[in-house]
Amino acid sequence: MQQFRCFEELRLELPKQGALFIGDNAQGKTSILEAVCMLVRLQSPRTKRPKPMIHAHSKGFGIAGECWDVERQVRYSRGGLSMQVEGEEVLRQSEYFDQGGLIVWMGNEDLELIRGGGETRRRYIDFLGCQIDPLYRQALSKYRRSLKVRNLLLKDPRPRTDEITAYTSILVESGNYLTTARRELIDTLQPSAAEAQLRVGKGDERLELEYRSGSGECLATSLQAALEKDKQRGQTSVGPHRDELNFLLNGLKASDYASEGQQRTLALALKLAQGEKLRATGNKPPIYLLDDIFGELDPTRRNAVIDYLPTDAQVLITTTNLDWLDAKWSDWKRFMVKKGTIS
Repeated sequence: MQQFRCFEELRLELPKQGALFIGDNAQGKTSILEAVCMLVRLQSPRTKRPKPMIHAHSKGFGIAGECWDVERQVRYSRGGLSMQVEGEEVLRQSEYFDQGGLIVWMGNEDLELIRGGGETRRRYIDFLGCQIDPLYRQALSKYRRSLKVRNLLLKDPRPRTDEITAYTSILVESGNYLTTARRELIDTLQPSAAEAQLRVGKGDERLELEYRSGSGECLATSLQAALEKDKQRGQTSVGPHRDELNFLLNGLKASDYASEGQQRTLALALKLAQGEKLRATGNKPPIYLLDDIFGELDPTRRNAVIDYLPTDAQVLITTTNLDWLDAKWSDWKRFMVKKGTIS
Protein backbone atom coordinates (compact mmCIF):
# COMPACT_ATOMS: atom_id res chain seq x y z
CA MET A 1 0.00 0.00 0.00
CA GLN A 2 1.04 3.61 -0.58
CA GLN A 3 0.21 6.88 1.21
CA PHE A 4 -2.27 5.14 3.52
CA ARG A 5 -2.70 6.52 7.06
CA CYS A 6 0.77 6.69 8.67
CA PHE A 7 2.43 4.57 5.97
CA GLU A 8 4.12 6.17 3.00
CA GLU A 9 4.72 2.73 1.55
CA LEU A 10 4.38 -0.81 2.87
CA ARG A 11 4.88 -4.20 1.27
CA LEU A 12 3.97 -7.34 3.17
CA GLU A 13 3.71 -11.03 2.42
CA LEU A 14 1.25 -12.56 4.84
CA PRO A 15 1.24 -16.29 5.59
CA LYS A 16 -1.91 -18.19 4.76
CA GLN A 17 -2.68 -18.90 8.41
CA GLY A 18 -2.19 -15.28 9.47
CA ALA A 19 0.20 -13.08 11.42
CA LEU A 20 0.71 -11.05 14.59
CA PHE A 21 1.39 -7.31 14.58
CA ILE A 22 2.97 -6.08 17.82
CA GLY A 23 3.56 -2.50 18.92
CA ASP A 24 2.45 0.35 21.15
CA ASN A 25 -0.75 2.26 20.50
CA ALA A 26 -0.88 4.78 17.62
CA GLN A 27 2.00 3.15 15.71
CA GLY A 28 0.03 1.89 12.71
CA LYS A 29 -1.07 -1.63 13.63
CA THR A 30 -4.77 -1.01 13.14
CA SER A 31 -4.12 0.77 9.84
CA ILE A 32 -2.73 -2.47 8.40
CA LEU A 33 -5.96 -4.31 9.20
CA GLU A 34 -7.96 -1.35 7.89
CA ALA A 35 -6.08 -1.49 4.58
CA VAL A 36 -6.96 -5.20 4.23
CA CYS A 37 -10.61 -4.41 4.90
CA MET A 38 -10.54 -1.57 2.36
CA LEU A 39 -8.94 -3.78 -0.29
CA VAL A 40 -11.43 -6.60 0.21
CA ARG A 41 -14.68 -4.73 0.98
CA LEU A 42 -14.01 -1.11 -0.15
CA GLN A 43 -14.90 0.23 3.27
CA SER A 44 -13.34 0.85 6.64
CA PRO A 45 -14.71 0.04 10.10
CA ARG A 46 -13.08 3.26 11.37
CA THR A 47 -14.53 5.89 9.05
CA LYS A 48 -17.36 6.28 6.57
CA ARG A 49 -15.26 8.37 4.15
CA PRO A 50 -11.99 7.45 2.39
CA LYS A 51 -10.43 10.92 2.77
CA PRO A 52 -9.24 10.48 6.41
CA MET A 53 -7.25 7.40 5.30
CA ILE A 54 -4.94 9.49 3.08
CA HIS A 55 -1.39 9.93 4.38
CA ALA A 56 -0.58 13.48 5.52
CA HIS A 57 0.12 15.95 2.68
CA SER A 58 -0.74 13.34 0.03
CA LYS A 59 -3.45 13.55 -2.61
CA GLY A 60 -4.63 9.97 -2.40
CA PHE A 61 -3.80 6.39 -1.45
CA GLY A 62 -3.41 3.05 -3.16
CA ILE A 63 -3.77 -0.54 -1.92
CA ALA A 64 -3.04 -3.65 -3.95
CA GLY A 65 -2.78 -7.32 -3.10
CA GLU A 66 -3.66 -10.88 -3.92
CA CYS A 67 -6.90 -12.00 -2.30
CA TRP A 68 -8.09 -15.57 -2.80
CA ASP A 69 -5.70 -15.96 -5.77
CA VAL A 70 -7.05 -12.81 -7.45
CA GLU A 71 -5.05 -9.59 -7.89
CA ARG A 72 -6.95 -6.55 -6.70
CA GLN A 73 -6.17 -2.86 -6.54
CA VAL A 74 -7.95 0.13 -5.02
CA ARG A 75 -6.98 3.77 -5.45
CA TYR A 76 -8.56 6.87 -4.00
CA SER A 77 -7.98 10.50 -4.98
CA ARG A 78 -9.98 13.65 -5.60
CA GLY A 79 -11.43 11.91 -8.62
CA GLY A 80 -12.97 9.28 -6.38
CA LEU A 81 -12.41 5.56 -5.99
CA SER A 82 -10.94 3.46 -8.79
CA MET A 83 -10.76 -0.35 -8.81
CA GLN A 84 -8.92 -3.04 -10.73
CA VAL A 85 -9.25 -6.82 -10.77
CA GLU A 86 -6.48 -8.82 -12.44
CA GLY A 87 -5.17 -5.61 -14.02
CA GLU A 88 -8.51 -4.70 -15.61
CA GLU A 89 -10.39 -1.58 -14.54
CA VAL A 90 -13.72 -2.23 -12.87
CA LEU A 91 -16.38 0.48 -12.95
CA ARG A 92 -18.99 -0.95 -10.59
CA GLN A 93 -18.48 -2.07 -7.02
CA SER A 94 -20.76 -5.04 -7.64
CA GLU A 95 -18.29 -6.28 -10.27
CA TYR A 96 -15.40 -5.77 -7.86
CA PHE A 97 -17.12 -7.91 -5.25
CA ASP A 98 -17.77 -10.79 -7.66
CA GLN A 99 -15.62 -13.70 -6.48
CA GLY A 100 -14.33 -11.36 -3.81
CA GLY A 101 -13.60 -12.01 -0.18
CA LEU A 102 -15.37 -11.84 3.14
CA ILE A 103 -14.30 -10.03 6.30
CA VAL A 104 -14.93 -10.27 10.05
CA TRP A 105 -13.58 -7.31 12.02
CA MET A 106 -13.29 -7.66 15.79
CA GLY A 107 -12.16 -4.73 17.94
CA ASN A 108 -12.69 -3.16 21.34
CA GLU A 109 -15.08 -0.67 19.76
CA ASP A 110 -17.48 -3.60 19.31
CA LEU A 111 -18.74 -2.85 22.81
CA GLU A 112 -20.69 -0.04 21.13
CA LEU A 113 -22.83 -2.74 19.54
CA ILE A 114 -24.27 -3.23 23.01
CA ARG A 115 -23.88 0.22 24.56
CA GLY A 116 -24.17 2.55 21.59
CA GLY A 117 -27.02 3.86 19.50
CA GLY A 118 -29.07 1.98 16.96
CA GLU A 119 -26.94 3.17 14.03
CA THR A 120 -24.04 1.03 15.27
CA ARG A 121 -26.18 -2.10 15.31
CA ARG A 122 -27.70 -1.32 11.91
CA ARG A 123 -24.18 -0.94 10.52
CA TYR A 124 -23.30 -4.39 11.89
CA ILE A 125 -26.31 -5.89 10.10
CA ASP A 126 -25.58 -3.99 6.89
CA PHE A 127 -21.90 -4.98 6.81
CA LEU A 128 -22.95 -8.61 6.98
CA GLY A 129 -25.93 -8.27 4.64
CA CYS A 130 -23.88 -6.54 1.93
CA GLN A 131 -21.32 -9.35 1.97
CA ILE A 132 -23.77 -12.18 1.50
CA ASP A 133 -26.42 -10.64 -0.76
CA PRO A 134 -25.70 -8.32 -3.73
CA LEU A 135 -29.38 -7.33 -3.82
CA TYR A 136 -29.12 -6.20 -0.19
CA ARG A 137 -26.31 -3.84 -1.13
CA GLN A 138 -28.36 -2.44 -4.00
CA ALA A 139 -31.46 -2.00 -1.85
CA LEU A 140 -29.47 -0.29 0.90
CA SER A 141 -27.87 2.14 -1.55
CA LYS A 142 -31.21 2.94 -3.19
CA TYR A 143 -32.89 3.40 0.19
CA ARG A 144 -30.22 5.79 1.46
CA ARG A 145 -30.35 7.92 -1.70
CA SER A 146 -34.14 8.16 -1.77
CA LEU A 147 -34.27 8.88 1.98
CA LYS A 148 -31.82 11.76 1.58
CA VAL A 149 -33.81 13.32 -1.26
CA ARG A 150 -37.17 12.79 0.48
CA ASN A 151 -35.88 14.55 3.59
CA LEU A 152 -34.73 17.50 1.47
CA LEU A 153 -38.17 17.67 -0.14
CA LEU A 154 -39.87 17.54 3.26
CA LYS A 155 -37.82 20.55 4.39
CA ASP A 156 -38.78 22.63 1.34
CA PRO A 157 -41.41 25.24 2.27
CA ARG A 158 -42.91 24.91 -1.22
CA PRO A 159 -45.42 22.10 -1.89
CA ARG A 160 -43.52 19.13 -3.40
CA THR A 161 -46.29 16.54 -3.15
CA ASP A 162 -45.69 14.74 -6.46
CA GLU A 163 -41.95 14.48 -5.89
CA ILE A 164 -42.40 13.30 -2.30
CA THR A 165 -44.82 10.65 -3.55
CA ALA A 166 -42.34 9.47 -6.18
CA TYR A 167 -39.48 9.11 -3.73
CA THR A 168 -41.78 7.53 -1.17
CA SER A 169 -42.49 4.74 -3.68
CA ILE A 170 -38.76 4.08 -4.09
CA LEU A 171 -38.36 4.19 -0.32
CA VAL A 172 -41.11 1.61 0.16
CA GLU A 173 -39.74 -0.78 -2.46
CA SER A 174 -36.16 -0.77 -1.18
CA GLY A 175 -37.23 -0.49 2.46
CA ASN A 176 -39.44 -3.57 2.29
CA TYR A 177 -36.53 -5.57 0.89
CA LEU A 178 -34.25 -4.43 3.72
CA THR A 179 -36.83 -5.21 6.40
CA THR A 180 -37.40 -8.74 5.10
CA ALA A 181 -33.68 -9.40 4.61
CA ARG A 182 -32.72 -8.06 8.03
CA ARG A 183 -35.37 -10.11 9.81
CA GLU A 184 -34.25 -13.30 8.05
CA LEU A 185 -30.62 -12.47 8.74
CA ILE A 186 -31.20 -12.04 12.47
CA ASP A 187 -33.20 -15.26 12.60
CA THR A 188 -30.33 -17.22 11.04
CA LEU A 189 -27.74 -15.54 13.29
CA GLN A 190 -29.64 -16.40 16.47
CA PRO A 191 -28.48 -20.03 16.94
CA SER A 192 -24.81 -19.31 16.18
CA ALA A 193 -24.72 -16.23 18.39
CA ALA A 194 -26.38 -18.08 21.28
CA GLU A 195 -23.89 -20.96 20.96
CA ALA A 196 -20.91 -18.59 20.82
CA GLN A 197 -22.18 -16.75 23.89
CA LEU A 198 -22.29 -20.00 25.85
CA ARG A 199 -18.86 -21.20 24.71
CA VAL A 200 -16.98 -17.91 25.09
CA GLY A 201 -18.73 -16.90 28.29
CA LYS A 202 -18.36 -20.39 29.81
CA GLY A 203 -21.64 -19.81 31.59
CA ASP A 204 -25.34 -20.46 31.20
CA GLU A 205 -26.33 -17.12 29.70
CA ARG A 206 -29.12 -17.55 27.17
CA LEU A 207 -28.77 -14.99 24.37
CA GLU A 208 -31.70 -13.84 22.27
CA LEU A 209 -31.57 -11.43 19.32
CA GLU A 210 -34.68 -9.27 19.01
CA TYR A 211 -35.25 -7.44 15.72
CA ARG A 212 -37.58 -4.43 15.92
CA SER A 213 -38.69 -3.01 12.60
CA GLY A 214 -38.87 0.77 12.28
CA SER A 215 -41.42 0.44 9.49
CA GLY A 216 -44.45 -0.67 11.46
CA GLU A 217 -46.64 -3.44 10.07
CA CYS A 218 -46.68 -1.81 6.63
CA LEU A 219 -44.06 0.75 5.54
CA ALA A 220 -46.31 2.42 2.94
CA THR A 221 -49.11 2.86 5.48
CA SER A 222 -46.73 4.11 8.17
CA LEU A 223 -45.18 6.68 5.82
CA GLN A 224 -48.59 7.98 4.77
CA ALA A 225 -49.76 8.23 8.38
CA ALA A 226 -46.61 10.14 9.39
CA LEU A 227 -46.49 12.45 6.35
CA GLU A 228 -47.80 15.64 7.97
CA LYS A 229 -45.61 15.15 11.03
CA ASP A 230 -42.62 14.47 8.77
CA LYS A 231 -43.27 17.72 6.87
CA GLN A 232 -43.27 19.66 10.13
CA ARG A 233 -40.02 18.06 11.28
CA GLY A 234 -38.39 17.97 7.87
CA GLN A 235 -37.37 14.33 8.13
CA THR A 236 -38.70 10.82 7.59
CA SER A 237 -39.66 9.31 10.94
CA VAL A 238 -40.37 5.70 9.96
CA GLY A 239 -38.50 3.10 7.93
CA PRO A 240 -35.50 0.76 8.12
CA HIS A 241 -33.27 3.67 9.18
CA ARG A 242 -35.18 3.40 12.47
CA ASP A 243 -34.72 -0.36 12.86
CA GLU A 244 -33.36 -1.64 16.15
CA LEU A 245 -31.67 -4.82 17.31
CA ASN A 246 -31.94 -5.70 20.99
CA PHE A 247 -29.85 -8.26 22.86
CA LEU A 248 -31.41 -10.16 25.73
CA LEU A 249 -29.44 -12.23 28.26
CA ASN A 250 -31.70 -14.59 30.15
CA GLY A 251 -34.60 -12.38 29.13
CA LEU A 252 -33.06 -9.08 30.27
CA LYS A 253 -31.84 -6.31 27.99
CA ALA A 254 -28.06 -6.57 27.90
CA SER A 255 -27.42 -2.84 27.55
CA ASP A 256 -29.23 -2.23 30.86
CA TYR A 257 -28.42 -5.26 32.97
CA ALA A 258 -25.32 -7.04 31.66
CA SER A 259 -21.91 -6.47 33.26
CA GLU A 260 -19.03 -5.18 31.15
CA GLY A 261 -17.63 -8.71 30.94
CA GLN A 262 -20.96 -10.06 29.73
CA GLN A 263 -21.30 -7.24 27.20
CA ARG A 264 -17.80 -7.85 25.90
CA THR A 265 -18.57 -11.56 25.52
CA LEU A 266 -21.80 -10.75 23.74
CA ALA A 267 -19.98 -8.51 21.23
CA LEU A 268 -17.50 -11.32 20.54
CA ALA A 269 -20.35 -13.79 20.11
CA LEU A 270 -21.99 -11.55 17.50
CA LYS A 271 -18.80 -11.33 15.46
CA LEU A 272 -18.12 -15.07 15.70
CA ALA A 273 -21.68 -15.75 14.55
CA GLN A 274 -21.08 -13.35 11.68
CA GLY A 275 -18.08 -15.42 10.63
CA GLU A 276 -20.09 -18.62 10.61
CA LYS A 277 -22.84 -17.00 8.54
CA LEU A 278 -20.32 -15.66 6.01
CA ARG A 279 -18.68 -19.05 5.66
CA ALA A 280 -21.98 -20.84 5.19
CA THR A 281 -23.03 -18.38 2.50
CA GLY A 282 -19.73 -17.86 0.69
CA ASN A 283 -18.52 -21.47 0.93
CA LYS A 284 -15.13 -20.27 2.14
CA PRO A 285 -13.79 -18.87 5.41
CA PRO A 286 -13.62 -15.10 5.79
CA ILE A 287 -10.50 -13.23 6.87
CA TYR A 288 -10.59 -12.48 10.60
CA LEU A 289 -9.14 -9.10 11.59
CA LEU A 290 -8.68 -8.97 15.38
CA ASP A 291 -7.68 -5.50 16.54
CA ASP A 292 -6.07 -5.61 19.98
CA ILE A 293 -8.89 -7.53 21.67
CA PHE A 294 -6.89 -10.10 23.65
CA GLY A 295 -5.48 -7.62 26.15
CA GLU A 296 -9.02 -6.94 27.39
CA LEU A 297 -9.99 -10.59 27.79
CA ASP A 298 -9.38 -12.92 30.69
CA PRO A 299 -7.58 -16.18 29.82
CA THR A 300 -10.79 -18.23 29.76
CA ARG A 301 -12.58 -16.04 27.22
CA ARG A 302 -9.39 -15.46 25.22
CA ASN A 303 -8.79 -19.19 24.80
CA ALA A 304 -12.45 -19.75 23.97
CA VAL A 305 -12.26 -17.17 21.15
CA ILE A 306 -9.06 -18.72 19.79
CA ASP A 307 -10.60 -22.19 19.85
CA TYR A 308 -13.71 -20.87 18.10
CA LEU A 309 -11.82 -19.44 15.13
CA PRO A 310 -11.76 -21.82 12.12
CA THR A 311 -8.34 -23.34 11.60
CA ASP A 312 -8.44 -22.84 7.82
CA ALA A 313 -9.16 -19.09 7.99
CA GLN A 314 -6.51 -16.38 7.77
CA VAL A 315 -6.36 -14.48 11.07
CA LEU A 316 -4.54 -11.15 11.42
CA ILE A 317 -4.06 -9.96 14.99
CA THR A 318 -2.78 -6.70 16.45
CA THR A 319 -1.58 -6.50 20.05
CA THR A 320 0.44 -4.22 22.30
CA ASN A 321 2.13 -7.15 24.06
CA LEU A 322 2.56 -10.90 23.91
CA ASP A 323 1.78 -11.68 27.55
CA TRP A 324 -1.21 -13.73 26.45
CA LEU A 325 0.74 -15.72 23.86
CA ASP A 326 1.01 -19.47 24.33
CA ALA A 327 2.40 -22.43 22.40
CA LYS A 328 -0.44 -22.33 19.86
CA TRP A 329 1.14 -19.27 18.27
CA SER A 330 4.80 -20.35 18.38
CA ASP A 331 5.10 -20.79 14.60
CA TRP A 332 3.18 -17.65 13.64
CA LYS A 333 4.97 -14.86 11.80
CA ARG A 334 5.35 -11.71 13.90
CA PHE A 335 5.78 -8.13 12.76
CA MET A 336 6.95 -5.29 15.02
CA VAL A 337 5.21 -2.00 14.15
CA LYS A 338 6.70 1.33 15.22
CA LYS A 339 5.94 4.80 13.87
CA GLY A 340 4.68 3.57 10.53
CA THR A 341 7.55 1.14 9.93
CA ILE A 342 7.58 -2.65 10.19
CA SER A 343 10.31 -5.12 11.06
